[in-house]
Amino acid sequence: MLEGIIRESISKANAKALKNDGYLIANIYGKGVANIHCAFKVNDFIKTIKTKTTLIFPVKVGSQTLEVVVQEYQKDPVTSQIIHVDLLLAQKGVVSRYKVPVKVSGTPVGLKNKGVLLLSKKRITVESAPENLPASYDIEVSKLDVGDSVLVRDLAETSQVKIIENPSVAVVGVIKAK
Repeated sequence: MLEGIIRESISKANAKALKNDGYLIANIYGKGVANIHCAFKVNDFIKTIKTKTTLIFPVKVGSQTLEVVVQEYQKDPVTSQIIHVDLLLAQKGVVSRYKVPVKVSGTPVGLKNKGVLLLSKKRITVESAPENLPASYDIEVSKLDVGDSVLVRDLAETSQVKIIENPSVAVVGVIKAK
């Protein structure tokens, strides 16, 4: 489990001192809950994100254990290191917006016909309670030929999970190589 510290001060000097010590500045927020200003060791955070199997993962901040989802992060434009992360509290029964990853499986038929597989959307925005949230949208692309695509409206939508994207936008497709 990812463990972090609560920041006593939210000043620039405090944030800079924490960053120099190898910490990642983070905010945890949720509906009806006071924001929690915290910091995590950068390497521990990256390991946790790479090894998690679901969208929701637990973090321990101070004496609290919280279920969170990565909502947004900022990277340094020069070094590409993560410098700040916003974590959304996954509160049971509270409907929120989440970004669910898209996973592609199979080899498209169109690759043999001089086509290129193009993944247009890496994440799909959905509105759901955390207990109904899918881990990912798995798309089988082995039947796609040149010019074929899978649109947002082709994805499975349940009564508990509402897709917020434009239905006519392509998620993945095979285009002709130049």
